[in-house]
Amino acid sequence: MKTRERIASILKTNNLDFTVTGFQPFNLSELDLLPDVEFQLPTNLRLGHLAEKIVSELIKSSSNYKVIYENVQLSEERMTIGEIDFIIQNKITKQLTHMELAYKFYLYDPGISSKPMNNWIGPNRNDSLKKKLDKLKKKQFPLLYSDIAKEKFRNVKLDEVSQALCFLVSLFIPFEYKAKLSPDFEKAIIGYYINLESFTIQHNADKTYYLPAKKEWGMDPSKNEVWMNFNEIEKDINTIIKEEQALLCWQKENGLCLNIFIIWW
Repeated sequence: MKTRERIASILKTNNLDFTVTGFQPFNLSELDLLPDVEFQLPTNLRLGHLAEKIVSELIKSSSNYKVIYENVQLSEERMTIGEIDFIIQNKITKQLTHMELAYKFYLYDPGISSKPMNNWIGPNRNDSLKKKLDKLKKKQFPLLYSDIAKEKFRNVKLDEVSQALCFLVSLFIPFEYKAKLSPDFEKAIIGYYINLESFTIQHNADKTYYLPAKKEWGMDPSKNEVWMNFNEIEKDINTIIKEEQALLCWQKENGLCLNIFIIWW
């Protein structure tokens, strides 16, 4: 995994606006960073934690924000009741902000509901945008005002801390889907999804492929240097689909690179 491209991918990922989430957004574009900022990244983190690490290092690398607290677990009688992702401070205004971070990949299933908001689901259908936003609203953000948080952050005037959400999202629509979605979602669409049978039918000799590891999801496929023919990836795809796991595939044809989720459902 190329560190610079991984960092750049986080900075380029679309952040959902207030009109979708109902939360004040924190955009990474607010960070005053040097061009081509780079730092060491651990190699043993899962994707979500890797994204958290990158955002943390970006804040620390900026000239206008700093991290006061990060990944603070709140526990009661040895039982963890939640975690505060970040409390950051604007170095100029001194304003403290409780910032929650999400880094998600959602697929649009128009058959779920007549309300588009309810149709964004995880690649394996075991989570959704709506569930995540409900959890943030009912659990994550209220945690800051709990008695446990007051005890944990004794030196912070919590009633003066603002709250914001950095919801980095990459969206995928069905193959050859023609209906229009709202601009809030359209700008976050980076690819499409398709089942294995249809994916196989679409193959031709001009196409080459790469199956990124999960910690590479969201990176720019055009920066990839290793490409394989269909025969070299077919066995791996079949194995993963049999395990009822969706997988991301990068496809290259005549210089054009695409993000494609191959689904099992």
